[in-house]
Amino acid sequence: MAAAIAVVPGAAPPPASAETVVEQLAAVPAVVQQVDTRPFIREDRIRKGENLAAALRRLGMTSSKVAAQAANPKLAREIADAFRPGATITVATTAEGGLQSASIHAPNADSSLFLELIDGRIQASHRPLSLETRVHMQSGVVQSSLFAAMDAAGLPDSVAEELSRIFGDDIDFHSDLRRGDRFSVIYEVAYHQGRAVRTGRILAAEFINQGTRHSAYLFTHPNGTQEYYNQDGKSHKEGFLRSPLEFSRVSSGFSMRLHPVFGTWREHKGVDYAAPHGTAVKATADGVVEFVGQQNGYGNFIVLRHRDRYTTAYGHLSGFARQIKPGTKVAQGDTIGYVGSTGWATGPHLHYEFRINNVHQDPLTVTLPSAAALTGNTLTAFRNQTAALDTQIAHLQQSKLVQLD
Repeated sequence: MAAAIAVVPGAAPPPASAETVVEQLAAVPAVVQQVDTRPFIREDRIRKGENLAAALRRLGMTSSKVAAQAANPKLAREIADAFRPGATITVATTAEGGLQSASIHAPNADSSLFLELIDGRIQASHRPLSLETRVHMQSGVVQSSLFAAMDAAGLPDSVAEELSRIFGDDIDFHSDLRRGDRFSVIYEVAYHQGRAVRTGRILAAEFINQGTRHSAYLFTHPNGTQEYYNQDGKSHKEGFLRSPLEFSRVSSGFSMRLHPVFGTWREHKGVDYAAPHGTAVKATADGVVEFVGQQNGYGNFIVLRHRDRYTTAYGHLSGFARQIKPGTKVAQGDTIGYVGSTGWATGPHLHYEFRINNVHQDPLTVTLPSAAALTGNTLTAFRNQTAALDTQIAHLQQSKLVQLD
């Protein structure tokens, strides 16, 4: 059996007709609101060589009267601390180009300079920023250098520098790094109106170098001080700084020498650091002020006691820091005085002594004690305080390994 189906085409449709129609349309009248107080907001960075008047004009302010005020040298001096190249300037103007307000925010500042017109005059005032702290987490793998890896991970420079400082005693970042080393870091970022304005503290970090894990957790002591410790409660902080001055040179070591004032050979029981008059002198370790005042050839003199066995001494000072008095607690790095030439001195320098059980030691060669590790209840509090951070670090490292796989 076979079946066939055929379709017979119908007749062709008639051709379509076209007709042109011309019609006049009335224009809809535009309604423009005559008074609109909403500002025009423009924002940019202050450019090198630019003054306030030029910046305001560039961002939409056209009033010549206000521009003349903005160019006033007195106002320029008043705002000089904030008005710098790279700072963010935000300008609010009217539709006609009149100035409503302006604000200037320098990088990493906690306040902004606010400019507004009051009775036709520009008035400047500093206003604190309403900051919101957010926690950021990043991890990375070293391919070439530490800073290249941190840059690839999106870490701000300030966090990268702090991270290298924290682990600097455990890892030589010039010679110990290997391809494949990994790091993770949890840190704070301060935001203002949804924009990151500065980085804050590193809360926790981990660095795996040649298969060895190094960790750091920020621990807040009951007295409010904060320090970094590893997972076992060992401090990342040096017990003592080798020098109480940031920039100086040794002008006289720990040895017998010809005394510059008396011209006789005497034992020099400390180290002299040559530095300009007024240079800040820093405490080399946490301690308590045991003596402050004048003492014979030392001139203005400070003695700090550190724990039970250690004392440090600082002589020939031009003056003392304001808070320094007997019994005052000082932290490592605090300014305690200023370089001078009081006492038996022929020029400005610092005489520094390091003593163990009141016996003088050479500050340049003595084995400096480590910072005290956490023990007992303090160690328990540390582990409780950092447990959540430890979990987050583990998740970060795991996620990075998954990405590499």
